[in-house]
Parts: sequence; structure tokens; C-alpha cells
Amino acid sequence: MEKMPRWADVLLVPLISLIIAFLISGLVILAIGQNPVEAMRVMVTGALGSSYGWGYTLYYATNFMFTGLAVSVAFHASLFNIGGEGQATLGGLGVALVCLLIPWPHWSLALAAAIVAAAAFGAIWAAIPAYLQAKRGSHIVITTIMFNFIAAALLNYLLVNVLRPQGSMDPASARFAPTTNLPELGAMLNAVGIPFAKGTPANISLLLALVCAVAVWVLLWHTRLGFEIRSFGKSQKAAQYAGINPVRITMVAMLISGGLAGMMAINTVQGEANRLLLNSVEGAGFIGIAVALMGRNHPFGVVLASILFGFLYQGGAELALWTQIPRELITVIQGLVILFTGALGYMVQKPVEALFMRRRGAR
Repeated sequence: MEKMPRWADVLLVPLISLIIAFLISGLVILAIGQNPVEAMRVMVTGALGSSYGWGYTLYYATNFMFTGLAVSVAFHASLFNIGGEGQATLGGLGVALVCLLIPWPHWSLALAAAIVAAAAFGAIWAAIPAYLQAKRGSHIVITTIMFNFIAAALLNYLLVNVLRPQGSMDPASARFAPTTNLPELGAMLNAVGIPFAKGTPANISLLLALVCAVAVWVLLWHTRLGFEIRSFGKSQKAAQYAGINPVRITMVAMLISGGLAGMMAINTVQGEANRLLLNSVEGAGFIGIAVALMGRNHPFGVVLASILFGFLYQGGAELALWTQIPRELITVIQGLVILFTGALGYMVQKPVEALFMRRRGAR
């Protein structure tokens, strides 16, 4: 018998953790002589108070949806993939290659090719640590984090020595052709009569991320493969006894995870920058870990947690712009949210479980 309902684990526990994190953040802001109520007002207004703020919030949230889903799929197979940063980096390389080397007549064709390339490059980069884990026993945490640094070094070399346009000093690729530019979210909403600010980086890849969330939900809970992944994650010995091949599940789960992380690059490389930059991932691979933990590794929870972290990123930028609160303190606030919703989640979960058990016993 479950100690508490699923909705309480997915929604109530993260919500209480979030409230605690914000209360402590308010005390920290108060300790440096600033007004925490005013700080929260600036964050909410800047991130959610206008369609322009929503555009940036949803842009950041799109990145976190892809990387959060990537961590979740691997986690259900009892694999801790912290290589989303490197997999997204290689996914960006795949997007850049198909956009630069092929003259696409329309953005839809370029998008379809970018999806395949980004997923393939991310999956290939995840396949090597997966193979080392499945065949050699190398710990997935160590290998994936090492591959983050290898991916960064590889991209640095390619941008400086191969992809950089002649005469340019900027370590970045050439800009993509206009026919590869993805439609902005504002233009799409305005076309159907919904007023939304133009010029924000949010684009059609947000819809792609939501489709991926639904696909992951179907895969994990409504397919045989998903059942095998979750069974393997619950008990490897029991899964092997039932005939589930551990090497196959490890490889498949990591390939899917790496492919999802690689697809994040569609939003940043093709959708926003229209070229490959040296640091296009911007830490979203690591934030995906916190998003997955806060969302309890459920696609619906990952979507909600991604929007929250998108709010923190955009609201934090507004806070640094319009108040005297230093940028470093904004990072502290984000860290507190990660700490209480992720690492210290059980601190809230246990009392909530006890409360539901007490109510059940009273009945």
C-alpha cells in the first residue's frame, strides 16, 4: 500500500519544498538589507507579468523540459545520467551541420532534419558511457560527467578551427540561412488571434518539448519497453530473472536519454541564435537534474518544474537589472530551490507521508 497518493508526491511535496526555499531566500534577502516582498514582485512581474516576460520564461523552460526528460528516462532505469550538458552540446553540433551544409527550402524541412541530427548526435554521445556501464562496469556518473568536458573541448576545437567563418574572431559558426529560422511563439500566437509580444526567443520547439513529454509518458507507462525500463530500475536482479536483458535496457534507456538532451539544441542553436555558439547549452544539462528530481521523474512534473526554473532564470535576470540585489545572490536563491526540492526532498516527504498514514489510520 502506498504511503500517500501519487498526486501528493508529484505536487504537494514539491510545493511545500518550494515554499520553504522561498521563505529562506526571503530571509537571505532581508539579511542584506533588501525588501524580499519587493524582490518577489519584481521577479513575478518580470517573468510572468507580460507576454514579453513569458516569452523568455518559456524559452528557458523549453531547454529544461528536454534535459529534465532526459534525466527522467535514465533514472527510471536506475541510471543517473548527468551528461546532459555534453549530449546537448553534441546535439547542437548536429543541428549546425544539417543547417549549414544543406540548402533547405523551408524551415519545416530543416526542423525535421535538425530533430533527427540532434537526437542522433546526443544519443551517440550517451551510447559510449552506456556501453562502458553495461559491458565494463564503469560507473555511469563518472563517465557521463567526463564526457561533458570532452564534448566542450571537442566543440571548442571545431568552432575555432573548422566551423568558424574566415576572417571572424568570434568562436562561432556562420549564421544559418533564413529559411532554417524557426517561427517565434509570438508570431504563431498572433496568427491565431492571441496577442503575444514579438521578439522573444520562445519558438516552435516549445511545442516539440511538450510532444516529447507526452511521448515519454506513453513510452514509460503504456509500452512493453517502458515496463521493462521501470522493472529494471526497480530491481535489476528480478528483471534479469524475468528475462529482461540488462545490457539492452541500459543501452536503450541511455540512447533515449541522450537523444532527448541533444534535442535541446534545437531551441538554442536553431531557434534562438541561428548559429552554433561556444556555450549554447548554458548549464541547462545540469539544471535538468534538478528539474527531474523536483518533477519526481514524471513527464507532467518535469513540465511544471521546467516552467518554475524558467521563471527563476527570467525573474532572476529582472531582479539583477532593476534592484540592487547582486547577481550572485540570485544564484543562491536558485540553489536553495534546487536544494530543498531535490536533495532535501525527503525532509518534506516523510512528514507528509506520516500525515497521510495518520489520516488513513483514523479512518
